[in-house]
Amino acid sequence: MPAVIRTILPFSLVLLGLAPQALTADKADAVTVLRKEVAGRGFVVTSVKQPRGDWDLVLMRPDGSQRRKLTDTPKWSEAAPRWSPDSRRLLYRRIKTGTVISHDRWGFQGELVLADALGRNPRVLGARPWGCWSPDGKQISCLSLKGIEIIDVATGTIRRRMKRAGYFQQLFWSPDGKWFCGTANVGGELWTIVRMDVTSGRWSVVSRFRNCTPDWFPDSKHVIFSNRPANQAKYGWTQLWMAPGDGSSRRMIYGEDGRHIYGGALSPDGRYVLFTRCPKDGGGSERDGAPGGLMRLADAPIIGGKSPALRKQHPDAHDGPVLPLLDCWEPHWTFVDVTASR
Repeated sequence: MPAVIRTILPFSLVLLGLAPQALTADKADAVTVLRKEVAGRGFVVTSVKQPRGDWDLVLMRPDGSQRRKLTDTPKWSEAAPRWSPDSRRLLYRRIKTGTVISHDRWGFQGELVLADALGRNPRVLGARPWGCWSPDGKQISCLSLKGIEIIDVATGTIRRRMKRAGYFQQLFWSPDGKWFCGTANVGGELWTIVRMDVTSGRWSVVSRFRNCTPDWFPDSKHVIFSNRPANQAKYGWTQLWMAPGDGSSRRMIYGEDGRHIYGGALSPDGRYVLFTRCPKDGGGSERDGAPGGLMRLADAPIIGGKSPALRKQHPDAHDGPVLPLLDCWEPHWTFVDVTASR
């Protein structure tokens, strides 16, 4: 029997009801256990750069197996897919091949497209920026510099307009429908994660100073986001963090010197985390994607590589396990068998 490494469970994860699993001293064995654990837990859709230069949507199991293309269009890049709450449809952006996809402004590029869960029967919705599903799948929120528009999916009509509260990218609706989260410039600070009440428009700060790419936990009470802390030498590296929606505390999930951690996404039950590990800032969209990774949330915080300075700042962190995945960008996870005929 391999030795067992003690895992320290963050208090925030206790509140979420996630129990840790012991990590074996043999990293390969631990990764194998994790791979088997997630292999049958639904599907992941993500954007993958093709050798011919465009991006296609690729479907795979969470362990990286059973890969198949959902799109195959040399003239277009399909990017940033999001399944609807019932996983019967996909939203993604269609961008002309040859266009460099901006990690900051991709939500303004190309056109928003609605298709079925396997990318079939695409319906182009036009140049609607930063499209995101409502929790019931009947509406889409779109963010522009003019404000937030709530659009009826069936008719395409605008149901409501709201002020954008400093938001400028990555606006996402909480699963319970009560909140938005996004990246905003507020209070004289740039790159701030802000939560906003969908009904009243009142907002509050979740995390200040060099944050981006926020998304919701399934409980609608916590937010996952990328953060570049102020206490790093020189330029610093981007890490994956979590915080409650009221911003009362923050905690690192994964960090690694020499890598920028983006694309943070939770499994539908909130027990696992997907992310990408880019050696250069930007998440990989301007190049060929970045190596994907998958970990248990209960094993956080994890630090990859040697990262001596980061380990001093987080003495409770350990080495994993982290399951490596293919080079990709913006993964999204469902437990629904989207391949089953309907």
